[in-house]
Amino acid sequence: MNTIGKTLMNLRFSLLLLALAGALLCAKAHAQVLVIANSGVRADEVSKAELRDVFTGASSSFRGASQVVPVLLKQGTVNADFLDEYVGKSDSAFRASWRSLLFSGQGVLPKTLDSDAAVVEYVAHTPGAIGYIGRTSPHDGVKTLIVR
Repeated sequence: MNTIGKTLMNLRFSLLLLALAGALLCAKAHAQVLVIANSGVRADEVSKAELRDVFTGASSSFRGASQVVPVLLKQGTVNADFLDEYVGKSDSAFRASWRSLLFSGQGVLPKTLDSDAAVVEYVAHTPGAIGYIGRTSPHDGVKTLIVR
């Protein structure tokens, strides 16, 4: 095999490794977020579109479930991962869209809490509440939702 052939083969291999690494990083980010709900929420699973609609104020319920009340983490990696994966916005873009709703009188910003433990506590004691936490955080008293 000549030098050009070897170089092309190495380039293809490098591109394949890069693509695989990117796919693994995306899967890892998705795997780090756990969507939780109050035990009274009738849904056991939810679509990404339903999550996006609830967290952006476009809807206040899931298909087959009663009203839900979203709660947000104030900041951090889990917050950024959730917004990126399920809402499709950065934190600043997400908050800017909510400010537009607030100023137009069409919505009220969801409650924002400082920690995973505070989100679990709020969701456990607030009928209809849903939120998100880090996958490894304790979450007794709430149910986890499968996101499809």
